[in-house]
Amino acid sequence: MRSLPWALLLQLRLALLVAAGAPEVLVSAPRSLVWGPGLQAAVVLPVRYFYLQAVNSEGQNLTRSPPGQTPFKVVVKSLSPKELVRIHVPKPLDRNDGTFLMRYRMYETVNEGLKIEVLYGDEHVAQSPYILKGPVYHEYCECPEDPQAWQKTLSCPTKEPQIAKDFASFPSINLQQMLNEVPKRFGDERGAIVHYTILDNHIYRRSLGKYTDFKMFSDEILLSLTRKVLLPDLEFYVNLGDWPLEHRKVNGTPSPIPIISWCGSLDSRDVVLPTYDITHSTLEAMRGVTNDLLSIQGNTGPSWINKTERAFFRGRDSREERLQLVQLSKENPQLLDAGITGYFFFQEKEKELGKAKLMGFFDFFKYKYQVNVDGTVAAYRYPYLMLGDSLVLKQDSPYYEHFYMALEPWKHYVPIKRNLSDLLEKVKWAKENDEEAKKIAKEGQLMARDLLQPHRLYCYYYQVLQKYAERQSSKPEVRDGMELVPQPEDNTAICQCHRKKPSREEL
Repeated sequence: MRSLPWALLLQLRLALLVAAGAPEVLVSAPRSLVWGPGLQAAVVLPVRYFYLQAVNSEGQNLTRSPPGQTPFKVVVKSLSPKELVRIHVPKPLDRNDGTFLMRYRMYETVNEGLKIEVLYGDEHVAQSPYILKGPVYHEYCECPEDPQAWQKTLSCPTKEPQIAKDFASFPSINLQQMLNEVPKRFGDERGAIVHYTILDNHIYRRSLGKYTDFKMFSDEILLSLTRKVLLPDLEFYVNLGDWPLEHRKVNGTPSPIPIISWCGSLDSRDVVLPTYDITHSTLEAMRGVTNDLLSIQGNTGPSWINKTERAFFRGRDSREERLQLVQLSKENPQLLDAGITGYFFFQEKEKELGKAKLMGFFDFFKYKYQVNVDGTVAAYRYPYLMLGDSLVLKQDSPYYEHFYMALEPWKHYVPIKRNLSDLLEKVKWAKENDEEAKKIAKEGQLMARDLLQPHRLYCYYYQVLQKYAERQSSKPEVRDGMELVPQPEDNTAICQCHRKKPSREEL
């Protein structure tokens, strides 16, 4: 049999692609777009990251992955051959919508700078190679920057509605009142409070109560912040427990005091920070954890059309409605797949309801609909579910995390009643209105991608501490019983800070 000429084969291949409705898959490397904080030397993060939007030769954004293996590649290396540095660069994360997430973690500082090549095959993408003039500091380099410059570099939002709402209850913060009240009210044997003072960018603390092991999480983010930015002097109290603590009324006597917590509620006055879960996973991404705000974006399961058309839940028995979910699942297996993976609060129910096998979180996204039900407080899986590409059915709840205020029901997720009485009805609605359900899922995912960028978490932490410091009516002090929280040792990497340290008067 005669072989076809190469040119004819190419024409046939192009014709097949067009016939399949896929002219968009022909990627144009020069026209594709690359952007993000990981292309700026001054943005110091545990894992640096940036984005890529694949564009075709007609200038149209791709809305799905190019066929075959991901053709994009990133190479990150020191500008100077004399500087040998350890940089971990994993494969790009394909977000299945024509965009990719590029990540790298530096284990040492480079003085000359970095060269970042973004390649499509052997062709440079967009403005590649990108040159980051040094020094480029790694995560454990202690080199804090002036706060205004740091916030500008990170493009921190000028307003955070949740922060404004939280501090509206506290026009002034009386540190002596806090010192007198907090240990008595919340620091008993069952307490989970850590009392912090930050002075001259050094962190001091003492534990109040028996259950303060989680201070490792508050310590690590505060230490990470002080390596990057000069924090104001302040004295504050962090609640390491699940439940918000301050339930006094705003205009009541005595007045409420500002306890800082990882979760808020409609009947409390705590000031909310990003949860320890998403904070720790951000600090340990590409190292100590597998589920983090970046990795989840490249592991969202099959495309929408290929997901299983059922609602899904796996989790512990930390709330009675979760048991109801399992019962509903047994009665309606065609609509819902729910299981309890561990019994602690309702051990007597295990025999009746059964125990489900543990599943990897990425496998949740094989299902088209995700049910988010509270645990003891807000379910800390919610940000990860929102970053997937399934539709989230969220239980009405008095609890909230720092980013909930930006989310709207029926735009970013589908609400379900607290007693789950309308859950099956909402699942049926989603099945019957597939395009609308898909649109809500995508809107929710896009909003979560914006709100939950790791650099935004750093901005949020700083702005909470800044607002608190502005309201203090006296100078913070290192109190009796406090100890210095040291920076972690990093003997394997040399770091010399080249920034001029501003005086306190300049801040």
